Amino acid sequence: MGKANPLMPQTVTVLDITTETPDVKTLRVAGKEGIPFDFMPGQCAMLSVPPVGEAIFSITSSPHCRDCLEFSIKRVGDVSGVLHELVSGRQLGIRGPYGNGFPVDEMKGKDLLFIGGGIGLAPLRSLIGYCFANREEYGHIDIVYGARSPADLVRKSEIGETWPEQPDSTVYLTVDAEFPDWSGHVGFVPSYVSELAFTPENRIAVTCGPPIMIKFVLQALEKLNFAPEHVITTLEMRMKCGVGKCGRCNLGSVYVCKDGPVFSLAQLNELPSEY
Repeated sequence: MGKANPLMPQTVTVLDITTETPDVKTLRVAGKEGIPFDFMPGQCAMLSVPPVGEAIFSITSSPHCRDCLEFSIKRVGDVSGVLHELVSGRQLGIRGPYGNGFPVDEMKGKDLLFIGGGIGLAPLRSLIGYCFANREEYGHIDIVYGARSPADLVRKSEIGETWPEQPDSTVYLTVDAEFPDWSGHVGFVPSYVSELAFTPENRIAVTCGPPIMIKFVLQALEKLNFAPEHVITTLEMRMKCGVGKCGRCNLGSVYVCKDGPVFSLAQLNELPSEY
């Protein structure tokens, strides 16, 4: 499978749908020969449901998965609402990939700290899977993940079983408030990161989640003396057309869909203060 034309839609079939939380479902889709295009962690794709429309979503699966693409989709609008109502066997249009992806080569040899909140685990999951598939190229992997409640945590089997069992890896889970069926850590993700006090030496931090969470995570990492060039996030929530034409994702001289969606904190510090 080579590079696809991101302007040309292809047809994929929904293989199955998994309910993750009350408002998040994961779709597995594939073309006739598996994945419709090659991609890297952090890149996105446009899913279309005629005649409703189309929307852009992070690819959740690792590039090493050649059988299908996965998308974990939160129900927030018309397109995502229709996607939540699909059944196996339905055909969709897909275009992509879009964006620059995470700097996986620059991360080699480093300890990695992944910090996710809610549906923000989706783009991180692709990168985490990639790093586990190339385990010998990366150092210790720490994953901090939280949500509003235990019911809002996605990929529960992976965060609770699969990832903690990987070599030289640690998973830290938290929820925002006390719940009767929760015996783990309680508190917001940024505060938990500060409490865990990760050292910045030979470590790269990658974060994704709600904008307010990202804002305070970036502040927490700065206080822990992480260098701005060693802190990475993704702004794919600002993307719409994917090809720099609609202007929705414009930040100063930058188009998130063409120059991102992955940026280092050093790059964000050069952008307008609206983010």
